[in-house]
Formats: sequence, C-alpha cells, structure tokens
Amino acid sequence: MSMLSAEELEKLSSAESLFPRLRPAPGRATASKALLPSLICAALMSFVLPVSGQELPDGKGKEIVLAHCNSCHTFYSRVGAGYTAKGWDTVMRMMANHGITVPADQVSALMDYLTKNFPETGKPVGVVIAGRAKVSIKEWQVPTPGSRPHDPLATRDGSLWYTGQMANVLGRLNPKTGQFKEYPLKTAHSGPHGLAEDKSGNIWYTGNTGALIGKLDPKTGAVSEYKMPDPEAKDPHTLIFDQSGILWFTVQNANRVGRLDPQTGEIKLLTPPTPKARPYGMAVNSKGTVFFVEFGSNKVGSVDPKTLEI
Repeated sequence: MSMLSAEELEKLSSAESLFPRLRPAPGRATASKALLPSLICAALMSFVLPVSGQELPDGKGKEIVLAHCNSCHTFYSRVGAGYTAKGWDTVMRMMANHGITVPADQVSALMDYLTKNFPETGKPVGVVIAGRAKVSIKEWQVPTPGSRPHDPLATRDGSLWYTGQMANVLGRLNPKTGQFKEYPLKTAHSGPHGLAEDKSGNIWYTGNTGALIGKLDPKTGAVSEYKMPDPEAKDPHTLIFDQSGILWFTVQNANRVGRLDPQTGEIKLLTPPTPKARPYGMAVNSKGTVFFVEFGSNKVGSVDPKTLEI
C-alpha cells in the first residue's frame, strides 16, 4: 500500500481534533471515546514490525510500540516524512477502520510519543514556472472519514467510483450533483484496491488483503466473491478485462498473474519465469495480448490469452 503524504492526510482530517469527537457518516452510528484505543494501535498496525529497542527513540510510549504493534512493514519504511498532530489524527482515523485495540490508559502516551518523535519534516520549496497557466481543481469529501480512497474508475454512465480501502467499501460519486453512495463489501477488511467495469455495468475489484476478486452489482448492492485457489496468492492488485470478457489480474507479492472467467468463476494462476517479479500494473492491446509490468525485476511481461504462456 502506498503511503499518503502529510499534506494529503491533513486534507482528509476534519477541522476538529479526532479525539474529542468523531463525526459519523450519514446513516452510521456515532463513534464514541471507546474507539480511541483502537485508533492508536490500528494506526501503527499498518506501519510497524516488531523493532528492537535500539531502533526507536527513548521516551514514554516506546514500550507500547514494542509491545503491541505489528504488521507487514517496518516502522521507518512507512513513517515517511512524519506527520503533524492533525496528520497523525487522520492516520488514526484511517487505521481505526481495521479495528485493533490497545489499553485505554496507554493511548495518550502513545499519541504523544508519535507526535514528538515523528513530526512532519520540511518540504521542498515550490518552483515557479514561467508562462500562463489556468487550473481548476474541485474536491469532494468522501462520506467515511479515513476510508483512504484508492483507485478511481470513471464508468460509462458518468459516475466516478473509488475503492474505500480502509473502510471496506466501494464508493460512487455523481460529479454533477456531488452525491455519494457507499456499498459495504462482504468480507471484512478485504482491502479493496483496483477497479474495473464489465459490459453489464458491474463493478469488479481486487480484495488486496482479502485474497479475493469481488463483483458488485450497483443495482442491488449484491457482492459476489471469488477466492484465490492458492493460499499463497494473498494480495490481488490490479485487474483489467480483455475484449472477450475475461478478467485478468496481478497478485504482486505472490508473483502471479491471474485469469478469471466470469461465466464459470474459474480462476487460473500463472507464474512469471522471473522469481520475485512482483507483477503490478496491466494493459491489454488490440489483439487481446495481456501486458504487465514487473515491479521487482525491471521487466515488462506479456501473456498469450490462448496458450497462457508468459
């Protein structure tokens, strides 16, 4: 998962601090202070592996990090340029959607430790480019705080879809009216990532932390899931349809390229010849050949759709 900048996090954050109160999305129950313990540890859950005491600054809160927070990334690879206190608030809000608890009496010390030891550092100075430029940017605040909107998709009906990765929803925006609708997904914490629309208007997505491909029917809200046939294929990433309606996808860390037949639900997983190639983005040319980039090998690969040869 990509790390958001501190500036992006602050834009997501509300004017008030997270901790005095959390504003619920329309139709959702009001969050209470009982959520606060989960906010802190959940934030670190995305960022921290068990680290030795020598790697973290000394101070009250250090032992809390060492004792409670684990995940798939090292702390220093994810803390980036640090955050302001408001930025950390938004990180907490975002990670709370994955729901991990830490003792309530440790929350304040942990927040103070993060804010003190990992503040936002300086940013590069902007460069003025000569010449005239006219830019118009419009932003829409998504309904669920900290949902971490990920891949966008413009569909044929004019809607804009996005994956609410940390909120486990797919969201639809009507750019003309500004109205949103969120669709909850079936498997908890499935980590929706990439999006694609089929010919019938169904929205397909990769469940990046749920080891699945999902399909949403926007008319009914029904969600269908297609689980990976290999337990090692845990992180479907990018997906794309070819001209015949076959859905192709990458499984980055498992080093697989997948083929899903929507008519039968059958999934076939192919392995690139280069170990740890980490297949990532995809494209299909006019002849139906599937191309993918190998994030870990500095190569581009292709799949023959008839023979499935890479």
